[in-house]
Amino acid sequence: MSAEIINLRQFKKKQARSEKEKQAEQNRVSFGRTKTEKQLTKALNEKAEKAHRQGRIEKDEGGE
Repeated sequence: MSAEIINLRQFKKKQARSEKEKQAEQNRVSFGRTKTEKQLTKALNEKAEKAHRQGRIEKDEGGE
């Protein structure tokens, strides 16, 4: 029934390194793209937004 003894300082450092690595991975995905890839993503997002706006039904304010 004995628990494993851990050094709290080492545990905190290990956890901090893990968090930094997760953030670095997210940054590599977000910022590690070429200019062409960024432009393609932007164009696809704009196309999807335009298609979404075109499908909207406009409501009249008069109510008649």
